Amino acid sequence: MTVKENLAIAARGSGIQTWDFGKIYTLFPRLEERRSQRANTLSGGEQQMLAIARALISNPLFLLMDEPTEGLAPVLVREVGDVILRLKDAGLSIFLVEQNLSFARKFADYTHVMSKGKIVYSSTPADLWENREVKERYLGV
Repeated sequence: MTVKENLAIAARGSGIQTWDFGKIYTLFPRLEERRSQRANTLSGGEQQMLAIARALISNPLFLLMDEPTEGLAPVLVREVGDVILRLKDAGLSIFLVEQNLSFARKFADYTHVMSKGKIVYSSTPADLWENREVKERYLGV
C-alpha cells in the first residue's frame, strides 16, 4: 500500500461514557503504573496508550484514530484492538484509519477505501474482505 492509499473504518458504539482518570487507568493499567514518568520515557505502545487517554479525558463524542497500531509489537497491537472494542462497546463513535485490513475489519461497522485522497470503494467489512479486485488494486492484499 502506498502512502496515498488508506483504509478508513467507521465504528459506532451504542451509548455515551464519561471518562475520568479512574476509568482511563482501568482501561490502561500501565499508565497508572507509570503516571510519574515523563511521556518521552514511555515505550512506543505506552505512548500510544497515552495518546488515546489524552483524547478520552476530554470526553469526546467521536474519536479519530490514525493508524494506532503503526510500529507496535504484535502483543501491543492486540491490546490496542482490545481497547478499540471496549471504547466501541462503551458507546464511543470511532473513525479508524488503518492500513492493516485484517486488524481493522474486526472493529468496523462500515469501510471506505481511499486512493489519492478520494473514496474509491465503500462497503461492509465482510463485502470488502470478499472483494479480491479492490483488495489487490488498492490494498495490496
